[in-house]
Amino acid sequence: MSSPSHVIVIGTSAGGMPALVRLMQQLPASLPAAVLVVQHLSPESSGEPLVDRLNAHSQLHCKLARDREPLQAGTLYLAPPDRHLLVKETQVLVTKGPRENNYRPAVDALFRSAAVAYGPNVVGVVLTGMLHDGTAGLDFVKRCGGAAMVQDPADAEYPSMPESALRNVEVDYVLPIDMMGRVLIELVGLPKSSSPGSAPIPEDLKTEAAIAERIVGNIEDVRKIGKQVPLTCPDCGGALWELKHGSVLRYRCHTGHSFTADALLDKSQDAMEETLWVALRMMEERKNLLASMASHGTGAWTVQQAEKLEEIKQHVNRMREFLLNGQPAGSRPEGFQDDAQHRG
Repeated sequence: MSSPSHVIVIGTSAGGMPALVRLMQQLPASLPAAVLVVQHLSPESSGEPLVDRLNAHSQLHCKLARDREPLQAGTLYLAPPDRHLLVKETQVLVTKGPRENNYRPAVDALFRSAAVAYGPNVVGVVLTGMLHDGTAGLDFVKRCGGAAMVQDPADAEYPSMPESALRNVEVDYVLPIDMMGRVLIELVGLPKSSSPGSAPIPEDLKTEAAIAERIVGNIEDVRKIGKQVPLTCPDCGGALWELKHGSVLRYRCHTGHSFTADALLDKSQDAMEETLWVALRMMEERKNLLASMASHGTGAWTVQQAEKLEEIKQHVNRMREFLLNGQPAGSRPEGFQDDAQHRG
């Protein structure tokens, strides 16, 4: 096997394995490119059954990626569970760096590293999946001169990832799976645009790629590529910087966690809901204590305390309704909006 002239990077999530099998069936053993794949997996899972399935339906040599092994044409490298898959010059890196978009492995991390290493000789492909991973990654590929391909949402079992990419990135090809192989073969069969690393690569992407490799990762590095904003990282609690390059709004903390705006919004929604459930539990406990005091005649039970018990019962009922039924903001317990404004 020889060193690849091009790199094809593929990101997928829900419904990904059937889609990958259909795509790999179309690629010949003589493909002059290396193929690197991030399939979102449970951290406790094993990638070996997926590799066996791919090998049974592909002419490529399919394997779980190993840290520091050389990239070879005609080979598919699958990201191991709970590890990022990166490209560094002409080799593979497998790391346990911070999550990006709440994922490890993350599609964005793979796409960015490949774009920095291979520039215009990269083809980024986003297949079926949920949420937003891969959207920023395709933007990285485009900014480095590579090509962006997305599975037609109508052809995807889960269209969320392709749709997110199409909303935010100027995609070159939108195709059903069964038409992708022919186009990929044509793209990687073209003469090399340049030797790997010789194309002009944006400095901010070089910095982010280095952070993902754990070479750098401090406040000064992040300050070079973004501005600090009054938001905190939902993973580590550190400050967040809004990144000012590219077409996708993104945020990063200095320890390496990275989010698109959509992913950060989803994460903050989960954190807010968890906080509200804790608040509901605390109010339930306060209600129960007041009720016990009333029934046992503890202390000087007053009219004010009785009114307080009725008031907290109303708050508990309204909050429970909001959490269980997703009522609009106007039906939140009294005082919620004022409290939010004071905290903000």
